[in-house]
Order: sequence, then structure tokens, then C-alpha cells
Amino acid sequence: MDGIIIIDKPQDWTSQDVTAKLRGVFQTRRIGHGGTLDPMATGVLPVFVGRATRGVEFFEHADKTYEAVLRLGITTDTEDISGEVLEEKAVCVTEEDVLAVLPQFRGEIQQIPPMYSAIKINGQKLCNLARKGKEVERPARTITIHTLEFLGMEDKKVCLRIHCSKGTYIRTLCKDIGAALGCGGCMESLRRITAGSYTIEEAIPLSQVVASENPGALLRGVDTLFTQYPAVTLTEKQTLRCRNGNSFSVTHPDGTYRAYDGAGAFLMLAKVEDGVMSTIKSFFEV
Repeated sequence: MDGIIIIDKPQDWTSQDVTAKLRGVFQTRRIGHGGTLDPMATGVLPVFVGRATRGVEFFEHADKTYEAVLRLGITTDTEDISGEVLEEKAVCVTEEDVLAVLPQFRGEIQQIPPMYSAIKINGQKLCNLARKGKEVERPARTITIHTLEFLGMEDKKVCLRIHCSKGTYIRTLCKDIGAALGCGGCMESLRRITAGSYTIEEAIPLSQVVASENPGALLRGVDTLFTQYPAVTLTEKQTLRCRNGNSFSVTHPDGTYRAYDGAGAFLMLAKVEDGVMSTIKSFFEV
């Protein structure tokens, strides 16, 4: 079985837990996921099965959208509510205060990754160092917060919707907003509602997939990953050259395309330059 399935990741499962479970469901070891979610987070987790794993690399830079709850007044070592409390402060923050600080977190900003992350410094994962009680200097990284919406506030909790670039830590964003408000803060909950073009409305609970008598029917084609590109149907001769890894002449304008054979099978993500089509990545069965 080959394709992509959009999982609504349950809380307290790691992304690796999900893929490990689905290896048994789909009876294949060729499974990967698109974009790690922390165990406490829920929501959209695209999982690539079989030949579709060849598409994971194209998903790495996809934007994501989250809905998060920021708990004000508490700072923790993990930057979320599951961590050890480092400091508690009184909260005297109004909605107007929150709205006043949010603009500084929109657009292209610098963010220092949390110690509890899988990023490696000098060959060592930060999370492993953090568990040993060590903290090391981390260089700030440039991220982009495309939109940062205030959804409401109640009892020291601020609800936010964030559309952001790859590499954004929402935990760190919550911590930094809390610091800007003067009372500190940490992330209390997180739900991913989009990943690339995939949405929470399309996501299937993991329990439903596990219980399905025909899980293969839940898979969508890997070509759904590339819907932003126009589709072209190849001739029989072009299909043969494609399957042999050769380029061939076409009349299409320069650009990127989804290429299909005459029967509608997705063959490859292709590029056209100066009237010649060549393979970016093939997805047909060898």
C-alpha cells in the first residue's frame, strides 16, 4: 500500500509512536511522518506510506497553523505546562496588553530553540543535555510568523492561532510572549490545524485507522502533496522515457508539473526547462 494518510494525532503519543503503530496497520516498514508534534500536542500529522515516503522531503518546508493556549504567570524548564516550574508571578494582564505585544512577534523574527528539543549542538541532542541538567548556548534562528491571531483570554489563559514557517517552536513563542508581558508564561495546550495544504477537517483519529478493516482505503495519493502544480498527461513514448529515467521534449512552458501516464497513474514531479521535461522525483512502481 502506498499513499498519504492525515492522522489526528492523539495526546501523549509521540510522532514516532504513531508511525510505529501504523507500520503494523499497513504491514510495511516504509513509513515516515511530516513534521514532528510534541507528545502533548494533537492534530494534523501527515504520514507517508510505502513509495509515498519519497515525498517526505518535499513536505519538510511546509507552513503549519496551530491553535495554542498560553498560560500566563508560570515559567517552566520545558516551556510548556508539563515541565518543572521555575518561576511563578502574579498576573495583571488585560486583553489590551496582549494585543499590544503581539505585533512584535509577527513577521520574520529571531527565536532561540528550547533546550528540550531534538536539535543537535556539537553532535548532542539538546533534550539529552537538558535531562542531565545542562544548558548550552543556542544560536537564534530566523523564523516567520505569517499570522498571529488573538482568539480570546480567560483566567490567565490566552488563546492564539499561529500560522508559521518550518522550525517554529510554539512553546518558545508562548514563553517569549509571556516574558514580553512581564509575567512569564508557558504553553498549556497545542493543536495543529493545518500542515501544508492538509487540514484538521481531513484528519482521521488514529483509533479509527487502527480499527479499520480496510485501512488502505483511507490513503490518499502522494500527488495530493503537489496540487499547487499543474497536471500533464504523458504520451506512451514519453511515459516510457520517464520510467527509464530519461528526459524528453515537450511543448509546455518552463515550470514544475505533476506528470501522469495515459491511465491516470501518477509518475513523477517534473520540471520543464527550454522545452525539455525531466524528473525531479519519481513515484511510479519499479
